[in-house]
Amino acid sequence: MRKHLFTLLAALALVSGTLATGAQAARPKSKHVVLIALDGWGAYSVPKADIPHIRSLMERGCYTLKSRSILPSSSAPNWASMFMGVPTELHGYTQWGSRTPELPSAQVNERHICPTIFSVVREQRPDAVTGCLYEWEGIKYLIDTTAVTFHAIAPDYGKNPTLLCEMAERAIREQRPALLAVCFDQLDHTGHADGHDTPAYYAKLKELDGYVGRILQAIDEAGIADETTVVMTADHGGKGKDHGAATLPEMEIPFIMAGRAVKARGEIPAQLMQYDTAAMLAYLCGVTPPPVWRGRALPELF
Repeated sequence: MRKHLFTLLAALALVSGTLATGAQAARPKSKHVVLIALDGWGAYSVPKADIPHIRSLMERGCYTLKSRSILPSSSAPNWASMFMGVPTELHGYTQWGSRTPELPSAQVNERHICPTIFSVVREQRPDAVTGCLYEWEGIKYLIDTTAVTFHAIAPDYGKNPTLLCEMAERAIREQRPALLAVCFDQLDHTGHADGHDTPAYYAKLKELDGYVGRILQAIDEAGIADETTVVMTADHGGKGKDHGAATLPEMEIPFIMAGRAVKARGEIPAQLMQYDTAAMLAYLCGVTPPPVWRGRALPELF
C-alpha cells in the first residue's frame, strides 16, 4: 500500500512540476514583439553598409550573419518558412510567387493552412493584438490573414516609399500590438534592378535603416520600449541581379534580436535557419509551437 501511495504521490509531483513548467513557459517573455524583415537583404552587406540604427540593435542585443534561408532562396518559400516554422518540404510553397502550396502542407489548421506564428498566437492568446504590414502582395497568402487582427499592404512604394514605415508607426502608437510584422520589399527590388552589392543597393539599405530608426522611435513614443523585443531578418540575399540558387550570397541572411527579454549579447554561436524565426517569435510571445514546426527558439538567448 505504501509503495502504491509513494508511486501515486511521485506521479502527482511530476505532473505538478510539468504543469508549473508549462505555465511558466506560456508567459510571454516580451509584452510586444516587432519583426522587421527586409526582402533581399544579404548578410554580406552588413559590414559594408551605413546602417547606424540596425547596428545599434546588434550592439544592444545578439545577432548572426550566418543564418541561412531555405531552398530555393526565393521569396514565397522563405517568407512561408519565416512564418510557418518549417522548411519547404513541409509547408509546400516551392515557387517564387506561390500563393498556395504546390506540395500539400504536412499539417494544416482548421482553415486548411499550414500553422503560422499568427494562427498559433490567435489560438493560444485569442485576445492578443497581432498585425502584418507589407509591400509585396504575396505576403498575405503566407500569414493566414484570418488569424491576424489587422493586415494591410502599402501599395506602389516607388511613389510612396515611406508609406509602410508610416503605417507601422501608426499601428505601434495606436494599437500597441503583441506581435507586429513589418515586411519591406524595396531592397529586393533594387537588387533586381541595379544589382546586389552595388552603390544603389547600399543607398537603399541606408534609406531602410532610416525607417528602422523611425519604427524604434515610434516604439519609444508609444511608451513600450522597455516591454518590446525587436527582431530583424530577411527572406534571402542575392547575387548579381537575382536570387534563388544555392550560393552563400543568396542564402546567408542576418538575424538580429534586441530588447529587455534578450539576455545574450554579441554574435550568436549557433547555426540558425529561416524557420527558427517563427520559433523565436513563439517563445517571445509565450506560445507553444505545433509539433510539425522544426524551428528552435534557443532559450539561452533570453
